[in-house]
Amino acid sequence: MAYKVFIDGEAGTTGLQIRERLEARADIHLVQVDPARRKDAGARSEALAEADVAILCLPDDAARETVVLAEPHGTRIIDASTAHRVAEDWTFGFAEMAPGQRAAIASARHVSNPGCWSTCAIALIRPLVAAGLVAPDAAPAISGVSGYTGGGKAMIAEFETGASSGSFLYGASQAHKHLPEILKHGLLSAVPLFVPSVGDYAQGMAVAIQLPGLGTEGMASAEAALSAAYAGERFVAVVPAATHEPRVLPERLNGTNRLELSVHGNAATGSVTLVAVLDNLGKGASGAAVQNLNIMLGCDEGAGLEGAAAAAAE
Repeated sequence: MAYKVFIDGEAGTTGLQIRERLEARADIHLVQVDPARRKDAGARSEALAEADVAILCLPDDAARETVVLAEPHGTRIIDASTAHRVAEDWTFGFAEMAPGQRAAIASARHVSNPGCWSTCAIALIRPLVAAGLVAPDAAPAISGVSGYTGGGKAMIAEFETGASSGSFLYGASQAHKHLPEILKHGLLSAVPLFVPSVGDYAQGMAVAIQLPGLGTEGMASAEAALSAAYAGERFVAVVPAATHEPRVLPERLNGTNRLELSVHGNAATGSVTLVAVLDNLGKGASGAAVQNLNIMLGCDEGAGLEGAAAAAAE
């Protein structure tokens, strides 16, 4: 018997990629709404009633509305928007984040999919805070670059029609929408500094976190903490710094659900740079949603994902 899954917002970039990962699976039946009725609350309510799980690929306000529509039906939800990532009654959908997180996702009714930037930042920061290497109030400096697909339909159109003038920095006002989830799930008590950028390319992400003053043993200690945190994981790996030197390539893991972490820096000065690389549309969005779906349904966690991950590792 196939599980019934409704993708609310399947016409968007993330929704399309989730559908592509699910439509060939014999264990999944996609519940769909006539495109002419996709904004009709009645039609969406009928789809939610039929589905075992709904994946929301919607703006925040629309996602909140869909959660209300789903409530009478008891539909389980994976929300890819920002709306519920720090909500107390939602489970954060980063399975590798902490012991017990995968089990929490498996039993949850409401799961919030992490953002691409926050997946990278949390993956790097949380183990070091937990190990006592980084103080919760340290306010680390985070930077990085993402492909323009991370900006949604408007930004994609801007780049693909030639309206954009090229790469740019943003978020210098320190009010980026991912900061609350990085703060909470990174175990931080002080808001980190975060200035991301968008590159003149479609997809792929590289994130760097600067940690001055860890001492001459800082690089080894940081790598040991990360390696211990993700030992045995399928989609998250700690790789040697040489993997990404002399240039960190943000498109390295495109088409996969993999996240690679590495530790760089200057052993003589004790300055450490943590680096994370993923596909912002893979482990940073649609891949993570499918991984969470698999966990919630009790399917093999790599279903719909493993082929791409294996190809990247070759």
